[in-house]
Amino acid sequence: MLSSLSIKNYALIDNLQVNFNNGLSIITGETGAGKSILLGGLSLILGKRADLSSLKDTTQKCIIEAVFDVSNYNLKTLFETEDLDYETQTIIRREILPSGKSRAFINDSPVKLSSLQALSERLIDIHSQHQTLQLTSDDFQFQVIDALADNHTLLQQYTKELKDYKKLQKELKSLLVFQAEAIKEYDYNAFLLNELIEANLIEGEQQALEEEYETLNNIEGIQEKLSESYKLLDDEQIGVLTTLTSVKNNLQNISGFSTKYEDLFNRVNSSLIDLNDVFSEIDALQEGLEADPNRLEVVDSKLKTLHNLMQKHLTTEVSELIKIKNELEDKVTTTEHLDDDINKKQAEIETQKTQLKSISKQISENRSKAIPVLKKQLELILKSLGMPNAQFKIEVALVDQFFSNGQDELTFLFSANKGGSFNALKKAASGGELSRIMLAIKSVLSKYVQLPTIMFDEIDTGVSGEISNKMGDIMLQMSKTMQVFSITHLPQIAAKGDAHFKVYKEDVNEVTQTNLVKLNHDERIVEIAQMLGGLEMSSSAIAHAKELLTNN
Repeated sequence: MLSSLSIKNYALIDNLQVNFNNGLSIITGETGAGKSILLGGLSLILGKRADLSSLKDTTQKCIIEAVFDVSNYNLKTLFETEDLDYETQTIIRREILPSGKSRAFINDSPVKLSSLQALSERLIDIHSQHQTLQLTSDDFQFQVIDALADNHTLLQQYTKELKDYKKLQKELKSLLVFQAEAIKEYDYNAFLLNELIEANLIEGEQQALEEEYETLNNIEGIQEKLSESYKLLDDEQIGVLTTLTSVKNNLQNISGFSTKYEDLFNRVNSSLIDLNDVFSEIDALQEGLEADPNRLEVVDSKLKTLHNLMQKHLTTEVSELIKIKNELEDKVTTTEHLDDDINKKQAEIETQKTQLKSISKQISENRSKAIPVLKKQLELILKSLGMPNAQFKIEVALVDQFFSNGQDELTFLFSANKGGSFNALKKAASGGELSRIMLAIKSVLSKYVQLPTIMFDEIDTGVSGEISNKMGDIMLQMSKTMQVFSITHLPQIAAKGDAHFKVYKEDVNEVTQTNLVKLNHDERIVEIAQMLGGLEMSSSAIAHAKELLTNN
């Protein structure tokens, strides 16, 4: 509910502050008095873009502030989504600076216009005779039917399941694209992998193979040097082992005389032990050395294979080749198992599709049950509004396609005249008829859902006194469960309001200003009398005005 509205420095408004109550509020005023300015200010609260032309005084900023009671609107989730502090008395403020910049605030938190629009569209609905295109849209027509069908919970569930369904479809598409690319590379990757597998790669083997190759390739020279070394160590006359043994024996004989001699003995003895080990190893190496041209060829071939693979894969280590082999194995294995992954994903999609169809069917069945109720109520209301032959033809049919709100295709046709053909609303109804249809729909909706504050802007233009009286009754009935504003030129409607506001112009210091004032009972009599008979009020006009107010 709109509790209060404050407008400063906007168009012809210098400073306006007004409070509103629930129920039906009437706004009247002469043509050109500034009712459109009031609506323009409200539209800024709804998130409309602003410019410098909105400023009355271009040296001062324009401030428009509205306070809404949102306690009955179930908006906590929206506040959380928009990261806003939830207050039952929510304040929306727009500021237009002299620089042309515009700022928006919700409960003193700065917000983008998108956030402002998301909230304000749940708070207030401004409807004029020129804004009936909404009636002709499938989305709006479905919203009306779903309200009567009580499909809110089902549609929430459907939206979640549809999101999951589209996610699965996206994942399947990615898998298929990946498979198409992987198949192109599969043969080449498999060939590269096979080369690396056949190479029988062992980490660290390159150095061992190179050493073995050098040994086998130089075996005669190695044998010759080992043999010479063996003889130098083992010669009975001048062999190193024989000589060192003699030195050891000599030092052992004098080691008891001094620790110095004992240390020398120990060092020589240690060297002799090491040299004996060397001698034994040389002997063993000689025994194990044997020319093996076949092995040399095998080692050479393996080294050439490693060298070629390293060149191909731009590496310098066998460990890097092993890493590449593992990566290729993953790619090849993944490609080989993609069919299984795709089949699994397709099965998940089919399961999700079945679930969606089940919910869609339930939504459609509820709609089919609600349509006769909606049709009957609309035609009854329109009959009272001077359209006795108005008829609707509304049908839903399940199709094999998932829309944002189910699987139904909607036929929403209208005929205004008896025996006339049914056509789409925009073709079958005039502007005035569309306004009455919208009023009828909003009236029906108000019985089933909590509607935002609604402001009817002269939708009664061009209707007769009796029909306007019925329109006023409908607005009054709607105002029992919601806040309703009606900007009107008709006294029959003006008299039905719980509160009556007048928009007027006045000149202050030779500057024209627009103001809005709440009328008391006597002032309402005068205003309605002037609406009935003009500025020259007759006694009969005053009497008629009193009668209208008394009967309402």
